[in-house]
Amino acid sequence: MTAIDEPGAVADPSLDGPAVGVIVVAAGSGTRLGAGIPKAFVSLAGSTVLEHALAPVFRLRDAVQVVVVVPADRVGEAETIGRRAAGKAADHLRVVVGGDTRQSSVLAGLAALWPGVRTVLVHDAARALTPTEQFERVIDAAARTGWGVVPGLPVTDTIKRVDASDLVEQTVHRAALRAVQTPQAFPRDALVAAFRVAEDRLAAATDDAALYADAGHPVLAVEGSEAAFKITTPWDAQRAERLLADRDRDRGREREVGARPTSSIRTGIGVDVHAFADDGELSLAGLSWPGERPLAGHSDGDAVAHAIVDALLSAAGLGDIGSMFGTDDPRFAGASGEVFLRAAVERLHAAGFVVVNVAVQLVGNRPRFAPRRTEAEGVLSALVHGPVSIAATTTDALGFTGRGEGVTAIATALIERR
Repeated sequence: MTAIDEPGAVADPSLDGPAVGVIVVAAGSGTRLGAGIPKAFVSLAGSTVLEHALAPVFRLRDAVQVVVVVPADRVGEAETIGRRAAGKAADHLRVVVGGDTRQSSVLAGLAALWPGVRTVLVHDAARALTPTEQFERVIDAAARTGWGVVPGLPVTDTIKRVDASDLVEQTVHRAALRAVQTPQAFPRDALVAAFRVAEDRLAAATDDAALYADAGHPVLAVEGSEAAFKITTPWDAQRAERLLADRDRDRGREREVGARPTSSIRTGIGVDVHAFADDGELSLAGLSWPGERPLAGHSDGDAVAHAIVDALLSAAGLGDIGSMFGTDDPRFAGASGEVFLRAAVERLHAAGFVVVNVAVQLVGNRPRFAPRRTEAEGVLSALVHGPVSIAATTTDALGFTGRGEGVTAIATALIERR
């Protein structure tokens, strides 16, 4: 396989230039999307999926080489799209023809890298809304450790292992599981060597990190992003278009009121109040509290989570929890606060913001919060992709919280435009 025997053979002979290369894999057929053309070339809110995928790469703080891998009949179109996305950095872009499998397409990308590239990121064009911060996080972790690096999200669904007859054999502990995304970063030489090891079984690996780990190399998982979902089906495409529309609407609103589109810091506040109910289990601050009275509500009544959602949405000018989800929508009956937090953060990221920090004041007599404060802060911080701190207090028997009738949560959020 000559493409990996001399990975720099067809590249720029200069040893100068970026030390990081990004291979954007856009050679798939995208049959499940049902558009009749490769998914990277499908229009999404006025631009192709490929152009959306390249935009965050060209916002990286340091220069990288970008190699786009496409079907043979799409090279010219990809070059036009790539130059438009790259702008003045078009000399850092190259388009090459992919192969019949993902691995053969990555190999084609490796062969086009400049000799000076030492770290390679492999990214799926179908993850078109992946934020620039995710690329930065992966690059920084690879530079710090020298290992392979993958971004991923904690698995929230209950996972079952089944046998060949679909009978459940085991419930898998989800705390140790991650849903892996891209870009995935690797030391270039080690990745090329891993492809040599896997040369006879290229189709066996489900992603590049699996192939790399199978060759005996360590892989580190870092925080992923809800916005980095893969556009595979028409539903995914519709979801992506709505997120892009929300982001564009928010930026248009900024221009109307004379705000700078690149203004960096915004604050928001959210307040939520819930009375205690008689039946069920208490959900509060992302945790279950066995033995404690539950809070009444259409969903789980998690006042802390709901207050954080309102604080985040108000900071970004995206409305509130009621306008986003509806207060009586049957789809959210009994839904956990985690559902609303994840959706709010996804909307926030799509609008171009990240969370700097969130602070919450919880007011109530029960439950005794201090013993689980650290646990709650950890759960909520992971959900909002930023640090969350929680303080708890009582009202010295004054008011409805003092009488033990319910709780109040007041949240403030600080967000920043990427």
